[in-house]
Amino acid sequence: MRRAAWVLLLVVAFAIPWEYSLDFGEPFGNVARVAVIGVLLALIPAILNEGRLRMPGALPVLGVMLLVWFCLSCFWTVDMDESLRQLRGYFQEIVIVWLVWELVDSLRDLRWLLRSYVAGAAVLAVLTVLNFVSAARTGQVRFVAEGHDPNDVARLLDLAFPLTALLVGSESGWPRKLVTGAYFPLGMLGILLTGSRSGLVSATIALCACAALLFYNNRRAFFAGLFALPVLLASAWVIVPLQTFVRLATLPSELMGGDLNQRSEIWAAGWQAFVRAPFCGYGVGSFVAAAGVAPIDTAHNTMLVLVVEGGVIALLIGSLLAVFAVALVLQLRGSVRIALGAALLVWMVSSLVGTVQENRATWLLLGILAVAARLLGEDAAVASAAGRRDSRLARTTFAPPVARESV
Repeated sequence: MRRAAWVLLLVVAFAIPWEYSLDFGEPFGNVARVAVIGVLLALIPAILNEGRLRMPGALPVLGVMLLVWFCLSCFWTVDMDESLRQLRGYFQEIVIVWLVWELVDSLRDLRWLLRSYVAGAAVLAVLTVLNFVSAARTGQVRFVAEGHDPNDVARLLDLAFPLTALLVGSESGWPRKLVTGAYFPLGMLGILLTGSRSGLVSATIALCACAALLFYNNRRAFFAGLFALPVLLASAWVIVPLQTFVRLATLPSELMGGDLNQRSEIWAAGWQAFVRAPFCGYGVGSFVAAAGVAPIDTAHNTMLVLVVEGGVIALLIGSLLAVFAVALVLQLRGSVRIALGAALLVWMVSSLVGTVQENRATWLLLGILAVAARLLGEDAAVASAAGRRDSRLARTTFAPPVARESV
């Protein structure tokens, strides 16, 4: 049963980027939700049969604390129907941290989890390109996979860039490296087609980190990408509609003097709502009712939605999650630190203009950070017990070249 749960977890990671493109309707929901339920149905009997449960780390515990606090907020919520709906979603999302923590036992498992997410991101990029192909003649400016929001698509594609760079350095043989590296042009094309300005900013950050990672870990792949860059830029200029580039080009003016596509008005309304109920908030899922904004609007800021819905206590838990995530990155070494640190930075930048706390990719990333740090600690302990100076992690392709050469 544990093996079945592990396979289903890979399905979860694969499905998360494009989950809203395949929805089975109530009561099942989208493909990622079904896969998460499948993991739970397989894992819980396995745990009961084995009689063992891995000691939880800081991030799974903080995730549970946030969920519990949101459950308590139902006692004073101003929108009970929305609170109950959001709670169901939060449970399905936050539980992913624990599933990753419980099921990933080795670096090989971690590598397969990263491969699954990158493959899912490639599917999302392909679906976005297909939407462009089918709607290019309609005068549409922004293109997106069915069921998705353009900014969310860009963020999901951005997160896969540093993970791809890490995998390129760890794959054996050029065929595998080329197949994995093919995500770079495909993902960037998908981001450009969304017309997401925040996604373009995050993509720039992620790609700069990827360049540093490839230069640090795989010089041949770095120079191959460098020589291919002019061709890729020219191809993007030919493929992507001019009006989409015009929209992206308004980024500097929006940052300097614009309202960030009416986000500033939403933030002002959210701040006024927080001032009226700063300690306990208005209840999970109540941002729209509390701030008095349009039903189709979101907070467009992760910390703002936490503090409005859950007050300063939810803000404190959310801040601790971010602090512990950064601390875990600092515990890592070499290429793993660069890649996961870049992914976390992309997530943090995205959280400034989006509500990323209610997305499965957020909790998958936190789970990956937690388990990577745990594996490092376990390998270091094994190496120390065996009298070795270097751990197994320092002798894998996830480690810096210098460490590998010293073995």
